[in-house]
Amino acid sequence: MKKSELEADVVILGGGTGGCTAALAAASMGMRVIMTEETDWLGGQLTSQAVPPDEHRWIESFGCTRTYREFRDRVRSYYKNNYPMTKEALEDERLNPGNGWVSRICHEPRVALQIIEDMLAPYISSGRITVLYGYVPESASTASDAIEWVQVKNIVSEEVLRLTGAYFLDATECGDLLPLVGAEYVTGAEAKSETGEPHAVEAADPLDMQAFTYVFALDYKEGADNIIEKPEQYDFWRQYMPSFSTYPLLSWFVQDINKSDQIRKFTFMPEEGEEMPLWTYRRIIDKDLFAGLYESDITLINWAQNDYFLGPIYEVSQEEREKHLHGAKQLSLSLVYWLQTEAPRPDGGKGYPGLRLRKDVLGTEDGLAKYPYIRESRRIKAMYTITETDVSIEERKELGIKRYEDSVGVGSYHLDLHHTTRTYRSFYIPTYPYELPLGAMLPVRVKNLLPACKNIGTTQIANGCYRLHPTEWNIGEAAGCLAAYAVKNRITPREVRENKQHLQAFQAIIQQYGVEIHWPDDIQL
Repeated sequence: MKKSELEADVVILGGGTGGCTAALAAASMGMRVIMTEETDWLGGQLTSQAVPPDEHRWIESFGCTRTYREFRDRVRSYYKNNYPMTKEALEDERLNPGNGWVSRICHEPRVALQIIEDMLAPYISSGRITVLYGYVPESASTASDAIEWVQVKNIVSEEVLRLTGAYFLDATECGDLLPLVGAEYVTGAEAKSETGEPHAVEAADPLDMQAFTYVFALDYKEGADNIIEKPEQYDFWRQYMPSFSTYPLLSWFVQDINKSDQIRKFTFMPEEGEEMPLWTYRRIIDKDLFAGLYESDITLINWAQNDYFLGPIYEVSQEEREKHLHGAKQLSLSLVYWLQTEAPRPDGGKGYPGLRLRKDVLGTEDGLAKYPYIRESRRIKAMYTITETDVSIEERKELGIKRYEDSVGVGSYHLDLHHTTRTYRSFYIPTYPYELPLGAMLPVRVKNLLPACKNIGTTQIANGCYRLHPTEWNIGEAAGCLAAYAVKNRITPREVRENKQHLQAFQAIIQQYGVEIHWPDDIQL
């Protein structure tokens, strides 16, 4: 087995949304960067996990970084420059390619991949960023509360590389670097006595983690027969009844996210009822915008019906992990088969055999996303931990938005917790727009480790709003800029926060880079 060593100023483990923006920020500040990525697609949530951006209502004008807005603008321009579109679509400054109702910019994962690669291209071409595809962290060495090196292994060739650098950023989807370097971290549910959160559980449970999902893409042609082979676990999933519902998981009946004690019935196709149909929920291609190019819409399926909550995939044995990954794939394929063969139709019939699993949209043989959509990661024990009481409207009432002197970003989303693996809790709590305190990005002990995605210092509940696309993008940028600032000034990230002069200088730099650090006082809530 070949072993070699690579060195950079900043080593980023994980090429998801936060990892890519961390690399972009650090490289733009002159750093040499090595970034690993387990799959062959950069971008994480936006690409390999196939989740259109979940955004807030101010996103077109405020509440994200300049580069995130550039990403959105590039997506719209890409469609207008490369696809035959209607005159109305071409003239629409706020084009939503899929007209999905989950996001103002539902688009194909491959387009997001193209834009991310384009944004990174100058730094990859110049050699300032090196991307290692197919590598995962395997082991690490530490001394004096600092990381010396991280060893990564190629999942196909088993080649091993030793990576050294001044700073190591964990941008893996599950916080996989944290246990390897001995960093203090939290998983699952914290106890109410620890966090003071009204919606926390009474007793902590590290394995009570949010559901994850294997997303897939569908199109539809009336009269066609595209039925897949019956999945091996279909009989199990067809009759599976969650403890929190009076209906099978594979049904049109779903627990209401706003009223957890009520069940809501959904429709499927737009013409089937007045309810917001699931077909258009995460639709990424609205065929009517594309001047005859498409025979059908294309939609991504990331619903309550294929959320997998029967067990976690980290902090468990490899055997347990593989069992749940396989189970989650079987659930999603079973949902495909149920939709094709047994889903009740308004006309009294069953199934939509014309539904086609679009393997090409996600670049996989089985038609499922390259990587599961991970909602919850290991989270660092940080200098400051963000809690429900920092963001909840109910808890803050007339206090409004919580301001942080050390803010390095902004965001907004509900506290959205999907069903968990032990208590099966879920809720959707209204929040004020929030800020990103630098203290939540600083591990309590390890000096040259920074989180760069969903692994910052939040509780499980606060993670419910800090985990979405624009915020993870911001977290990655802040981490990349922070590592670069620390290298250039020969200080630790903790010193940046503790020294007011450095803090103000760093905030000035990230604002110049395009990071908004405070919400306007006159924001209409």
